[in-house]
Amino acid sequence: MSFPGEDEVLDVLEKVSRSVVNISTVRLVHAMFYQVVPVRGVGSGTIIDSKGYILTNNHVIRGARRISVALWNGDVFEGEVIGSCSLHDIAVVKVDRDGLPAAELGDSDRLRVGQRVYAIGNPFGLAGGPTVTSGVISALNRTIEAEAGFLLENLVQTDAAINPGNSGGPLVDVKGRVVAISTAIVPFAQGIGFAIPINIAKRCSAEIIDGKMPSRPWIGIIGLSLTEGVARQYNLPPVDGVLVTRVVEGGPAYRAGIEAGDIVLKLDGVRIKNIEGLLREIHKRKIGDRVHLDILKMGVERSLEVTLSEMP
Repeated sequence: MSFPGEDEVLDVLEKVSRSVVNISTVRLVHAMFYQVVPVRGVGSGTIIDSKGYILTNNHVIRGARRISVALWNGDVFEGEVIGSCSLHDIAVVKVDRDGLPAAELGDSDRLRVGQRVYAIGNPFGLAGGPTVTSGVISALNRTIEAEAGFLLENLVQTDAAINPGNSGGPLVDVKGRVVAISTAIVPFAQGIGFAIPINIAKRCSAEIIDGKMPSRPWIGIIGLSLTEGVARQYNLPPVDGVLVTRVVEGGPAYRAGIEAGDIVLKLDGVRIKNIEGLLREIHKRKIGDRVHLDILKMGVERSLEVTLSEMP
């Protein structure tokens, strides 16, 4: 016996699954003895325009020499990368096909903790088609460290299982509206997954398609908001700021002499209360701008000049 509304939800999920594609890539990597070896990768994507534009993760297509896109009905097309935004792990792929079933995009600003969502992916392509897992939104505005030494911010956290190969697929609400794009899972964390809010993805994809994707300034540190709990744990003074946990070698902060264990207090005179505040101030500026950071280094307050560079 079905629960009230279950059939309607299943119909919606069946419909939106037709907008989810499989993305297969081939990268060339250098192995031992200077051999070049092709390595295959797999991910998912979401059709956002009937003219063949597909939204996926930057990490799914990064470095790919060849991209194949498989639709729900088994049709396979060669994909072309239109552009990407590493800051938000977003990329747009185009296939030469009109009349594709585009997904309806929702409004991630209206998301609420506890809201029911479904993660859809197409990791198996021709071998199996789309998969669906269910869960709830367990938190909003999360920040995690990404592979390249920078942060992915303002993420949606969910307990809906984001299985391997589901990256780039949609997180949808009970009405089938895409509210986020799945991007990452945290190993050994009971299936906690993260997704990029669709409002961020919409903005990035529009800039990419219009050819107006701006470069982003970068400082090159990984940090923690210095809360009372973090201060007690690390035996640090109870001040507002960002505790530097890692400095990217060769980056702007590294060149300026910032080290792990330093505490960022101010940027150009603006007091920094948390990691989100630091990122917000950096993103207000341009590549090449010189900023003054007030930091606490081994208990001594110092002022350093940092030249922002382009995010790698």
